[in-house]
Amino acid sequence: MQKKIETVRTLMDAMPFIKEFRDEIIVIKYGGSAQSSDELKAKFAQDIVLLHLVGVKVVIVHGGGNRISQLLEDLKIPTEFIDGERVSTPEVMRIVEMVLSGEINKEITSLLNSHGAKAIGISGKDAHFLMAKPKDAVKFGLTGRVESVKAEVIHNLLREGFIPVIAPIGADGTVGHPGYNINADLAASFIAKEIGANKVIFMTDTPGVLDGNKKLLSTLSETQVVALKKEGTIHGGMVPKVDACLEAVDGGVKKAHIIDGRIEHAILLEVFTSDGVGTQITL
Repeated sequence: MQKKIETVRTLMDAMPFIKEFRDEIIVIKYGGSAQSSDELKAKFAQDIVLLHLVGVKVVIVHGGGNRISQLLEDLKIPTEFIDGERVSTPEVMRIVEMVLSGEINKEITSLLNSHGAKAIGISGKDAHFLMAKPKDAVKFGLTGRVESVKAEVIHNLLREGFIPVIAPIGADGTVGHPGYNINADLAASFIAKEIGANKVIFMTDTPGVLDGNKKLLSTLSETQVVALKKEGTIHGGMVPKVDACLEAVDGGVKKAHIIDGRIEHAILLEVFTSDGVGTQITL
């Protein structure tokens, strides 16, 4: 009986958050270990389905860098990174699209549908939903940055009850253009602000933003983030994550979250509990 009572208490604790986020849009950037473990994949799917069932409008943007690198290696196609970003030659771009749109996107869509969701996979090329330009054509080739988002494409899918699953491939207006490889974090933040999301959540392989003593910082303002970057506490791979968070909140998203995708049900714990499990960033 006590266990049943505790279950009810957990549900009651979550009720204010369920009310708050019902009919709100939450963008989730899905990647890292959460995307590679079968058990974590199942937990992720369960979280998304539950969010959907209680009325949250979920939009998923996914990465796939590890699988892209593996296939490039298998095919003996050279790949290069500059400042943490992949140089996308035409040969590399073919593999990027093959893996992101043809493999990972359909895998995630199928996973969600098998758990009872109504998911649909799209690429930024579809309906020219994500228009992009080169980040630096000489330096990065077909690696791009988002120029504009057709928000109505996502709103139409959400209105019909779909969960959009987005491969971050940018379109170009030129006929026959191969498209652009877009950083998934930056794509998620740009999409979140353009579609009026309440939150954007980045799933990573770290607990969140840590202080100098490796202690989790649960809440940070934009001013605090800038100071931590300046002093070097925020460095390396965490810099583009927090930059993506700041782009989102500067664009009108209420909160951006960095959570550990290795924790079971991390999304539900972050959204439906007072303490959360990661770092939330606000203005």
